[in-house]
Amino acid sequence: MSGGEIAGLVAAGAFVLLVLLLAIPLLKLGRTLDEATLAIRKTHEGAAPILADAQGTVTQLNLQLEQVEGIAKNVNSMTTNVAAMTNIVSSTLGSPLIKTAAFTYGVRKAVNERRDADAAKAARRKRRAARRER
Repeated sequence: MSGGEIAGLVAAGAFVLLVLLLAIPLLKLGRTLDEATLAIRKTHEGAAPILADAQGTVTQLNLQLEQVEGIAKNVNSMTTNVAAMTNIVSSTLGSPLIKTAAFTYGVRKAVNERRDADAAKAARRKRRAARRER
């Protein structure tokens, strides 16, 4: 064997060793990719029922929102009716009630002033009578 042949054999052996050393990480990488593929498949299979449930939930939510919208419209209508009724009641009863309250206030004030005047007159009479007796 010549030197070139030996060098060729050494180079071929080194190449085989290099291929063997690279084969191990490649095999591990292949297993990792298989596991990742399996995990993705399981996730995909598990996601379908979740998405179906979410779709059902959204459908039910839309139905509930439609009912709430109807209720809100009814409340708005009721509020308008109550406001109109309040305006009618205040215009028909408000003015007479205010006049009645003002009249009763005036009567009470006059009666109180009359009582005070009578009490003052009675006190003056007593003082005069007391002075006369002295």
